[in-house]
Amino acid sequence: MGISPIGWLHMLGSLPAIPLAAYMLAKHGRIVPDSKPGRAYFWFMLLGVLTVYPIAHQPISAGIATITLVMLLAGYGIALWKTAKPVWKYLQTIALSISVFLLMIPTVSETLRRLPVGQPLVTDMKDPLLLGVQAALLLALVIGVPLQLFALRRQDKTLNTVHG
Repeated sequence: MGISPIGWLHMLGSLPAIPLAAYMLAKHGRIVPDSKPGRAYFWFMLLGVLTVYPIAHQPISAGIATITLVMLLAGYGIALWKTAKPVWKYLQTIALSISVFLLMIPTVSETLRRLPVGQPLVTDMKDPLLLGVQAALLLALVIGVPLQLFALRRQDKTLNTVHG
């Protein structure tokens, strides 16, 4: 596979973010920064993003890493801002959902282009399988974010009814 030590750090550092994100999305319908899995997600994502820069072979890789870093820091920054208005929870959800999407795009691209070793499933960035998986991820984002926001709104209304 020919992975450098920093490449291994990147891969092994960022991989745990995937099941952490899946767990939070399944359990809470969103990334929850102030939870134990949410804090772990932040640190694994940060490690993964920061280790992209020395191994990036194309400018698009550094661009995706930068956008991911901005989304990650924005989402978690909102969580730290104790005086944030309730609307900020919606922006946080959008930012962190985009961070998951930006984690998954290169993950599936690299996985399909490297595995199985010696006979990868995809050899070209324009391969229909790769483009289909990327389109499915985009569709999940486009459908998933509004569903998350509707669920948050419903949750807010329920809390207002109970406490109002």
